[in-house]
Amino acid sequence: MDQNFEAKVTEIVHALKDLEYGTIVITVHDSQITQIDITEKKRFGTQKKNIVTNQGKFKRQ
Repeated sequence: MDQNFEAKVTEIVHALKDLEYGTIVITVHDSQITQIDITEKKRFGTQKKNIVTNQGKFKRQ
């Protein structure tokens, strides 16, 4: 393996370690890694409560 390939693989591994949610797309041309696209998603927790009304039905709040 050449050093250039090892550097690319190292970059991909670092991206995987740093990514909590998202995608990593590796583009290959002529058997060579030419591009790495990283899309990170941020997730925010929501706290919706289910409330039971007098009629026994659920209502979201």
